[in-house]
Amino acid sequence: MSSNTSHPCVVTIDHRSRPRVLFSGSRLVEVDLPVGARVLYPKPPMKGLNDVDAAIRYAINHPTGSAPLYSKLRPGMKVTIALDDISLPLPPMRRPDIRERVLAIVLPMLADHGVEDIHLIVATCFHRPMTATEVERMVGEQVFRKYWPDRLYNHDAEKPGGLTEIGTTDAGEVVEISTRAATSDLLIYVNLNFVPMDGGHKSAAVGLCGYRSLRAHHTPGVIRESHSYMDPEASELNHRVVRMGRLLNQHLDVFNIETTVNNRMFGPELAFLAKNEDDWSAREQLAAKALVKTLDFLPWKARQAVFERVPAPYEVTGVFAGETEQTHEQTLQTCFEQYAVPIDGQADIVVTGVPYISPYNVGSFLNPLLVSVLIQGYLFNLFRGVPLVKKGGTVIAFHPCTDHFDQDQHLAYVEFFHKLLPKTRDAMELHKTYERDFARNPAYVQLYRTGNAYHPAHPFFMWYWGENGRQHIGRVIIVGADNEYVPKLLGYETAPTFAEAMRMAKETSPRDPSVTCLHICPMLMADVTPLQDDDDPGTLRLLPGGAK
Repeated sequence: MSSNTSHPCVVTIDHRSRPRVLFSGSRLVEVDLPVGARVLYPKPPMKGLNDVDAAIRYAINHPTGSAPLYSKLRPGMKVTIALDDISLPLPPMRRPDIRERVLAIVLPMLADHGVEDIHLIVATCFHRPMTATEVERMVGEQVFRKYWPDRLYNHDAEKPGGLTEIGTTDAGEVVEISTRAATSDLLIYVNLNFVPMDGGHKSAAVGLCGYRSLRAHHTPGVIRESHSYMDPEASELNHRVVRMGRLLNQHLDVFNIETTVNNRMFGPELAFLAKNEDDWSAREQLAAKALVKTLDFLPWKARQAVFERVPAPYEVTGVFAGETEQTHEQTLQTCFEQYAVPIDGQADIVVTGVPYISPYNVGSFLNPLLVSVLIQGYLFNLFRGVPLVKKGGTVIAFHPCTDHFDQDQHLAYVEFFHKLLPKTRDAMELHKTYERDFARNPAYVQLYRTGNAYHPAHPFFMWYWGENGRQHIGRVIIVGADNEYVPKLLGYETAPTFAEAMRMAKETSPRDPSVTCLHICPMLMADVTPLQDDDDPGTLRLLPGGAK
């Protein structure tokens, strides 16, 4: 198998290499990979824009496939501005948030054109509502004081009369969104694109919708048909969302403002974590060893605080505006330029750390269900071409799998995990037998509407999110689990050490298995070019970008 050493982000390990440092929840672990293993590192951060405010002004005044924003405005019109929620980016970026910067330019423009009927909606869909403090941090103090809570609020997908049906696609998908947005003269969507799955039609058609629309694409069948839901061209999820979004845009004037950031996740103190360990200075080596030991002695809240106390110094790399699809195409190009790392050939065994954070646990613990979402969902789907791991191959992941759930955000997850999964892990059965009644649970729905909780259907969606990974991966072996119950319930095996995990993996692998380590965080995508012996003969082969 090619080592692809010509690319600066892919390293061939030899006997002189240092241990790799991987996330295991909010801890770090040192891992001695076998000689000849490959390590896939993120690309260096792209250079940020020199003048972000100028880029915003230029984008909205010179949009793609649309008239300029100012030409759409008139006195007395009704405008709704929708915003991506706190799930993006991860972790939250330092202030000013790019959404605040967009609002600081768009809102005065509306005022200059006599537009007074303005609502700002955080497009949470079935995510937990953002708290007032979180919203203020995202939009800025000035906007928060003027609009919260009457004209700046979280989307409520369960509010009586709060949704309006736009229509039904030719495929029978019901398109319904926030009544306020549906009855507006103009809907402006402000997006922060952190992964290629987001943005485009997914912004309004999903962020502002309700259960009837979600059931068209948040299903195990759709995820199974999505070759990679991080590669829109190969994603059935994306195809359905696009179909619904096009119908929405036929009935509503939608103006998209999309932004991208680089992958500068760590501040100066922890920047070495994004580098190849072989390039660490003596000082960085000492800092890494000290951090590994310190985290081992701290409770989980203190460990997470080490990474969260300084907001991520992401830099804005692009601002694009206009018609949904043409705007999003520019966004995706910038995303892939930052994230996509070319690599030749799949691996029999993929080794990965599992970080402490996902889009669904901002400000809380990464519970066991979300661990499975990362391993078989997000991390598995971070590819174009073919999966990084071969069909039936093994994933070795580092995580404690602690049986802990946040009682405010994830109470519905507890019942799903401890009552439903012991009955069945079959996603199709969970979808058909339990999902609808669970989604209507009045207590859970009330916690979603008035508390800080995810919608009761959300844990089902999270289980489905890993469905194509479950169908493809042969085994998942967890290293560092603090119990046997959680991994077993998720369908995983456990090993006390990485050496033991490798021994176990080799039992069902070829005689000389290929090993690749996915070194994450920061964000990356594997742009995998298949070799002749990769995957099974019947597997659909896609080249990077989705071309057949």
